Amino acid sequence: MNKVVGVKLKNFRCHEDFELSCNRSTTLIVGENGSGKTSVLEAIYLALRGKSFKGVDREILRRGAEFYRAEIFLSDAQTVVIRFDGAKKSFEVDSKKSLRLPKKNKYPVVLFEPDDLYLVGSSPSRRRDYFDDFFKQLDDSYGTSLSKYTKALKQRNDLLKNENVSEDDLFSWNVLCAHYGTEVLKRRISGLAKINEALTDNYRSIAKNEDVCRLDYLGDLDCDENKYIAILERNFERDRILGYSSYGIHRDDFEFVFNNERADGSASRGEIRSMILALKFIEAQVLEKETGKMPVVLLDDIFSELDSSRQQHLIDNFKKYQMVVTSTDGLKGMEVQAKL
Repeated sequence: MNKVVGVKLKNFRCHEDFELSCNRSTTLIVGENGSGKTSVLEAIYLALRGKSFKGVDREILRRGAEFYRAEIFLSDAQTVVIRFDGAKKSFEVDSKKSLRLPKKNKYPVVLFEPDDLYLVGSSPSRRRDYFDDFFKQLDDSYGTSLSKYTKALKQRNDLLKNENVSEDDLFSWNVLCAHYGTEVLKRRISGLAKINEALTDNYRSIAKNEDVCRLDYLGDLDCDENKYIAILERNFERDRILGYSSYGIHRDDFEFVFNNERADGSASRGEIRSMILALKFIEAQVLEKETGKMPVVLLDDIFSELDSSRQQHLIDNFKKYQMVVTSTDGLKGMEVQAKL
């Protein structure tokens, strides 16, 4: 298992110069809100996944600085260096430079933010983004298909804004949207099945009751490429008036179901939080199984949102993984490695 053993930041968000040595089990970073705790997790995520979970490079660059650099030291003696010169970003792994983090150097990460606890009642786009990020870690081809779908959809939507657009103008984009859209759909359904296999059992281990929960996919489940194209063609006049594509996997949703009812409205706050905890535990389990690697777990100020019982479940279920934890206060049984 590869582990993060150190972090060194220069002009990374609010950090002019910052260094951290990480424990191989649990690393605790304590500081007030706005002190830069989350930025440390962001740098680790960037080095392991190749992208930020918060923003673009110009937002990461410290105000008034001309560049940023982040160095993440790993237990296999490997160092990942990310540089941004104000115009472009580069990655350097073992002295080999590239504009993107190579696939072979990506490592699974479970990120847990306070906003995740509100996933059940959030917008469909927020849920799509959440599960898309998870499924990308399970299958690189998922991210490729989703990216190509998004590009084809943009081209189709741009054409729909032209009042002189014809059905023929859209044909090639309809074909691409259908091809990549059905690829994404298949992988979403497959990924959701893996989650549902374990969701109720994980939930019951936290809640200590006999409730049942699952995730439903709200979309056209039996759609193939021919049907997809036919619907896009049938919707041409409507889409032309609207100026965008009204059908497609970009409008699908993931619904949490609790005891056969929609969780948003039927489950209590505590029940929903137990569902999200169960989902996070499953993420780690599935990533470990599918990738053969033990994910690094990043917990961003999440303990303040949970009661003592759920805090303990969080610690117990993630103790086999390396955890990097941020908090505004010290946590019982955890040694503070950095105070900001």
